[in-house]
Amino acid sequence: MLLAFVVRLVQVQAVDARAYAAKAQQNRYLDLTLPATRGEITDRNGKLLATSVDAYDITADPSMFSEEAAETKDAPEQAAALLAPILGLDAEKLAAKLDKPEDRYALLARRQTPQVWKQIKDLKRALAEKNPRTGGVLAGIFPESSTRRLYPNGDLAAGILGWVNADGKGGGGIESQLNKLLAGEDGSIEYAQSGGRRVPTADSSETPAVPGSDVELTIDRDIQYVAQKAIAQQVAKSEADSGYVVVQDTRTGEILAMANAPGFDPNDLSKANPKHLGNPALQQAFEPGSTSKLISLAAVLEEKAATPDTHVTVPNRLHRGDRLFRDDVDHETWYLTLSGVLAKSSNIGTILATQQLGRTQKEANQVLHGYLRKFGMGSKTGIGFPGETAGILHKPGDWSTSTQYTVPFGQGYSINAVQAVSAYSTVANGGVRVEPTLVRGKKGPDGRFTPGDEPEKTRVISEPTAETLSEMLQSVVDDPEGTGKLARIDGYRVAGKTGTANRVDPETGRYSGYTASFAGFAPADKPRISVYCAVQNPTEGSYFGGEICAPIFKEVMEFALKTLKVAPTGAKAPGLPVTFEPKD
Repeated sequence: MLLAFVVRLVQVQAVDARAYAAKAQQNRYLDLTLPATRGEITDRNGKLLATSVDAYDITADPSMFSEEAAETKDAPEQAAALLAPILGLDAEKLAAKLDKPEDRYALLARRQTPQVWKQIKDLKRALAEKNPRTGGVLAGIFPESSTRRLYPNGDLAAGILGWVNADGKGGGGIESQLNKLLAGEDGSIEYAQSGGRRVPTADSSETPAVPGSDVELTIDRDIQYVAQKAIAQQVAKSEADSGYVVVQDTRTGEILAMANAPGFDPNDLSKANPKHLGNPALQQAFEPGSTSKLISLAAVLEEKAATPDTHVTVPNRLHRGDRLFRDDVDHETWYLTLSGVLAKSSNIGTILATQQLGRTQKEANQVLHGYLRKFGMGSKTGIGFPGETAGILHKPGDWSTSTQYTVPFGQGYSINAVQAVSAYSTVANGGVRVEPTLVRGKKGPDGRFTPGDEPEKTRVISEPTAETLSEMLQSVVDDPEGTGKLARIDGYRVAGKTGTANRVDPETGRYSGYTASFAGFAPADKPRISVYCAVQNPTEGSYFGGEICAPIFKEVMEFALKTLKVAPTGAKAPGLPVTFEPKD
């Protein structure tokens, strides 16, 4: 008996030592991460915009692919050849991960669908039936429960939502901005395993994962859909580079829609154009053009430099500094009121009006710059969105000889689309700027809803000035001389302004093409909603904001008013005079 024990000891410790060591290697404790469930993102009405669905991480125990464990020399290569077409990965790279017998864990592919794991599981079972001793060359392949991000509405609001990258972290938009809140906290588990299977009788320890919080946005899914469809169709029709529409609640500052075109589908980034992965409505700076005359004339009215009835004689050309300025059309001398300057969108009239802001041009520049800053130009909106641009607004001391005359009609400084809609909401809200918001609140794992922070409110102009400016903006839409007639909405009073700006090409830094735009709010006598639309570099058909953006404004505004059940007031527009008869 003693001789038998000695022989067996020699066999275990010397002759078959490597084989037994390989088997022992398969009986160890494993430390694994328990991924937290990522929170959902919904619109203001609880409609789902982003969620997580069941998925599997495909993992391997490389020690089970050694020659001793698999009883074959090329187990890593055989397994890789079977897995590569299923996972859509390179066979050589898979084999390299499996050919590490000293390792106990390898991650082969993240967030695979249940269908993918079923394919692997069926193949694994078939191979095990053929070779029950080793379990086949896929015996060392295992699933780990995970989740995959799903955007049920495809490209809807993709610029706002962003996406989740391969590591499960937000790669853009709200997913990135609120990643920590949405992601929650991963847990962990340690357990004994044998041959790739958990040993139920062995000790284990577990720290549960903490699910992420759900986020409720301020946007309305239906309004977002209409806005996105309208701008996408116009960008295609105009063969433009891009376009955006922003809808805002004038009272609360909440963004009801923020649509971009072209867009992308965050469910499949492999088909997306990298240039279209952002949110241009917040991340793209452009010169606003005539829609910014709102701010220039707000300054004129607030400083009491003129009134809506003030006479402004507008020549066909105006020499100022080193340039000869003109309006968008040649004309005989116009005899306009200040309301008429806005209604006909006269650049020359705006220059003449804003010169009254100071005793000198330098002083007028300082005053105008101050109002641009009060309205939010040159500063980020407060939304906190990743990659947001503040635009460019130089100090008046840095304005060139010509820039000091172009700034009043929106050339020579740049903004983003949310800054633009916010300026109109400020006037609609009686002169008080409410900081724009995109997040309405969050719901934690305990189910409690916590509203977002109260937006900052700032008095920019007086209520009487805001009311007067609103009446002037109505002339743009209602008066036969106005440039915004295509924005009229039956039954509602509409205040708005057209814009057609020379556009700076972001690639060359030179002026090339145009930015067409329209901004406004309704009902003008009891404002509830502001809408801003811009189309960048339209190359087919018209490039005037009153012709390609005013109709989009009308379509989106009409739908938003109906969706929010905003009834028409029935009151008529004030009909301010836009011209005057010159005295002989």
